[in-house]
Amino acid sequence: MPDLSSFGHDAWWLMLGKSVLIFVFLVLTVLVAILAERKIMARMQYRIGPNRVGWHGALQSLADGVKLALKEGLTPFGVDKVLYLLAPIISVVPAIMAFAVIPMGPEVSVFGHHTPLQLTDLPVGVLYVLAMASIGVYGIVLAGWSSGSTYPLLGGLRSTAQVISYEIAMGLSFAAVFLLSRTMSTSEIVAGQVHHWYVLLVLPSFVIYAISMVGETNRAPFDLPEAEGELVGGFHTEYSSLKFAMFMLAEYINMATVSALATTLFLGGWQAPWPLSIWDGANSGWWPLLWFVGKMWAFLFVFFWLRTTLPRLRYDQFMGLGWKVLIPFALAWVMVVAVIREATRDSSEWTAGVILAAAGLVVAAALLFTIARVVGRRPGPAPDRPDPAAPFDPMAGGFPVPPLPGQVLPDPMLPRSTSKEAPHV
Repeated sequence: MPDLSSFGHDAWWLMLGKSVLIFVFLVLTVLVAILAERKIMARMQYRIGPNRVGWHGALQSLADGVKLALKEGLTPFGVDKVLYLLAPIISVVPAIMAFAVIPMGPEVSVFGHHTPLQLTDLPVGVLYVLAMASIGVYGIVLAGWSSGSTYPLLGGLRSTAQVISYEIAMGLSFAAVFLLSRTMSTSEIVAGQVHHWYVLLVLPSFVIYAISMVGETNRAPFDLPEAEGELVGGFHTEYSSLKFAMFMLAEYINMATVSALATTLFLGGWQAPWPLSIWDGANSGWWPLLWFVGKMWAFLFVFFWLRTTLPRLRYDQFMGLGWKVLIPFALAWVMVVAVIREATRDSSEWTAGVILAAAGLVVAAALLFTIARVVGRRPGPAPDRPDPAAPFDPMAGGFPVPPLPGQVLPDPMLPRSTSKEAPHV
C-alpha cells in the first residue's frame, strides 16, 4: 500500500510537466465532452447533430471556442467591474486545482525518474477537493450579484443554495468510505480497493454521491439556475465572449472532477476492472491511465444521458430531495456502517464485507423508494375555479379582469357592488 512518502520528491521540471499535462487533459476533456454530449443527445433524439466542421463534426467544439473568443466582450452598465471580471476566474481556478490530488495511475518511469501519476496528495486529500468545490461557489454568487441585474441575482442565489445543500450530502457520503479505508488520502483509498471496490460495500453512499454530484454541477435535471419563468441563463446571463466561455469551462471541468472523484472513491480508481485485473500487467505501467479515463467517461456519459431523458425538477422537489431525503439517509447510513464495523471487528474480512453489503442493499432500496415518492409527489390541489354561473364583477379586485368562458358581464346600466372599491391613483 503506497503512502504519502511517494510525493514531494519530484524535480521541479517534472512537477511543472505534471501541472501542464493535467491542464491540457482537462481542456481536451471539455472539448471532447461538449462534442460527445451533442452527438449523444442527437443520437438519442433521432437527429443528426453537429456534422459540418471537421470530419463528422469533430472540430465543432473547437470552432465554438474560437467563435466565443472572437465575439465582442460586453460589460453592462452598472456592474461591479472588479467582481464582475473576477467571478469567472474564481469559478475556473478551483475547478482545475481540485484535480491535483486525483490519482490517475501508479508509479511510472519518466525519463528515468520514478513518479506516481498524480500531482500531489494530502492526508486530507478528499477534503481538499470539497474545499475547492466550496470556493467555486463564490464565483457563482459573485457573478449574479455583480451583474447589477435582478434575474442573474436570482439565478446566483438558486445555484448557490443548491450547491451548498448538496455539498452536505456529498460530504456525508464520503464518511462511510473513510470508515472503511481509515484514511482521507486519495492514493491510499485507491490502494485499499485492491481486493474489492467500495461500491460493493457502501452502495447507499455511492447512490447519494451520484445524485449529489449532478446537483453540485448544476446539470439536468437539476439545472435550476435557468428558470423557465425568467427565460434567461441564470447567474451568467450578463456575461459574453471569453468570460462566458470560462463559466462553461468550469462547468465541464467540475463534471470531470466529480466523475474522477467517484472513480477514486467507489470504483477502484485506476485499478483494472474484472476480468482485466486477472492479467498481471493490468495495474502496472501506463495501462491504469486507460482504465481511469474509461471509468471517468462512464460517469460523463451518465451526465449526458440524464440531460437527454429527464425533465427538470421543480425547485421544491429538488431542495426537498436534498434536505429531507439525502442528508437524513446519509447520516443514518454512516451510523449503520460504524455499528457494523464495530460489531464485526473480530470477524473475518469476508464476513464483515457480506454483512455490510447486505445492509447496503437494504438501505439503497429504501433510499430509491423514498426518492421516487418525493420526486413523484404531485403539488397541492389547485384553487377552486369560479363558478361560470355566479355573478361576475370584472372590477372586484380593483383592476379590470376579462371573464372566463361562460361568465357574463353585468349590465353596465345597473349599479356595481361597492364592497371592494378600486384603489385611487
